[in-house]
Amino acid sequence: MTFLAADLNSAGPLITSLTTVGKFISLIAGFTTIGLLLAMGFLLLDKAGKLSRAALVLRNYTAAASVLWAIGQGLNILTTMANILGTDLAGALDPTSLRSFVSQIALGKYMFIQLCLALLISVIVVRAKTVATANALLLTSIIAMVAPVFESHAASSGSHSLAIGSLVVHVVALSFWVGGLIAITILSAEDRAIALPRFSALALWSVIAVVASGSANAWARLNFQDAWNSNYARLVILKVVLASVLIYFGYLNRKHLSGRWQINLSALSRLLFTELAIMLLAVLAGSRLSSMQPPTRADSGVIDNGIVIAGVSTPEAPNLWRLISLYDPDALMIAVLVTAVALYIRGVVLLTRRGDKWPVGRTVAFALGISAVDYATSGGLGVYAKFSFEYHMITHMVLGMIAPIGIVLGAPITLALRTLPQGRTEEERGIRGTLIALLHSKPAGIITNPVSILAIFDGSLFALYVTPLFGNMMQSHLGHLVMTVHFLLAGILFFHVIIGIDPNPRKVPHMVRIVILFAAMSIHAFFAVALISTSTVIDQGYFASLQTPWNLDLLADQRAGGSIAWAMGELPILLALVATFIQWMRDDKRETKRIDRNEARMAAMGEPDELAQYNTYLNSLAMRDLEKDK
Repeated sequence: MTFLAADLNSAGPLITSLTTVGKFISLIAGFTTIGLLLAMGFLLLDKAGKLSRAALVLRNYTAAASVLWAIGQGLNILTTMANILGTDLAGALDPTSLRSFVSQIALGKYMFIQLCLALLISVIVVRAKTVATANALLLTSIIAMVAPVFESHAASSGSHSLAIGSLVVHVVALSFWVGGLIAITILSAEDRAIALPRFSALALWSVIAVVASGSANAWARLNFQDAWNSNYARLVILKVVLASVLIYFGYLNRKHLSGRWQINLSALSRLLFTELAIMLLAVLAGSRLSSMQPPTRADSGVIDNGIVIAGVSTPEAPNLWRLISLYDPDALMIAVLVTAVALYIRGVVLLTRRGDKWPVGRTVAFALGISAVDYATSGGLGVYAKFSFEYHMITHMVLGMIAPIGIVLGAPITLALRTLPQGRTEEERGIRGTLIALLHSKPAGIITNPVSILAIFDGSLFALYVTPLFGNMMQSHLGHLVMTVHFLLAGILFFHVIIGIDPNPRKVPHMVRIVILFAAMSIHAFFAVALISTSTVIDQGYFASLQTPWNLDLLADQRAGGSIAWAMGELPILLALVATFIQWMRDDKRETKRIDRNEARMAAMGEPDELAQYNTYLNSLAMRDLEKDK
């Protein structure tokens, strides 16, 4: 795991050793924090959404681990400063330099964010009483753990998206694997027996992710020909050997839990502690690797602004073949999409084994939606979106207007509710119960309000493109990621409320949906016209800095993007409008049939129908009023 973009050996052996110690403390404490929160919110039992007694005991351990995490990260900040300045630790304590590092340098900002989030977790976790709070802190801890990764080593002659994305996946998977194992060893024997089956399943997927992401990251960054004779390579080989041993230990654990062997909790515990010791040694090797510059691929000597700024070589002028054939894998998005597809397929398989049917059309719609996301982020469209505003806008429309329709029509929430496991006891809410509680929560009700979805879906257009926000976010990999996630989630939320099959926290009348669609269409058209009419570029100099040979007229490129926004934005909304009318007609037809069945049933029983009952009720009210007047 390599977090820093600079060689950390420039300030002498003492600083190098302190760097390794600081990284080791920070990693182990961070992994422990994540593992304990994972145990509190997922591995242990809960009582109707409340933390169990065993989970409450872990709060103090989590607070201590997060404080140690902050201390380790503080040491990392100081050693990084010492290496940058080429001085000792005392020189790194200069207040002015330190303030500049954490407030103006991107790496310093991310490292300081991790420190602050670790302290925030330590303050909140001791007061946590619900599974929801533990899960929210778990998400916060993962964000804190991966924050510095976005300023780590980029690919020198490869894909920045592959290098950074695979490293993010690597760190998250390691956090679950190492942190979960630490949490398991801290638990009592009784609680360990409860948590182990779930952790074993999670650890299997984590191991797969660690191996795959580590291989992808090495392929993107390393010069394998020169690496074999380096100390860096020897440490990597040591990590591979240790990881292989750990995978074997995990295999033995699963054999114990699968019932092939007679379960002996004492022997299993010894196996877990041995596995933990080997894992700590592997983390120590990774900490040492983080202070070494890896042998990178040879530099051709030609400066490519695409690699330097956008993280990928500048492509030739776009044509149909290049749009289809180019592929720059965004490892993080691919990992998310693969996970989503795997869970969806697993749900369909479970239903089939149960003898239930799942409409093929929903599966096809979901697959098309996922494919559209992959093409817009890793395919040729995603590549050209980094060099042209026109293609950026096409990507925006695909992620926000086209892919969400397929994903929503795939009904993933309905599939999850039908296949997620129930609680392990009568009192436990379980994963399915947690999802149901989330759907009925106040925040879910707020964001699915028609006014809210319109503000998120269309209001964000102006917040992003009318302000300097767009140009600033285009400058970094994290900015690209945030935009991608926002476009996708905003589109999914909008179409979920308008044409979604999945259960919704609030039932929105069809007439209101139609009004929202017309409003969205009008706002979208206004935005597109405003973009076409602009006389200045809005990217804060990003596209100009690329100096792309086939995209020199940036204002024309921007106006073309506005035209794309108008054309591609209206069509999906029109399709959603047609779908809403069809759903309205079907609902009215079902309601009519229900009323007819009810009237037929009442007639068969010799009772008046609903209209006759209502008229009788009105007559009784009128007679009562007449009697009062008398």
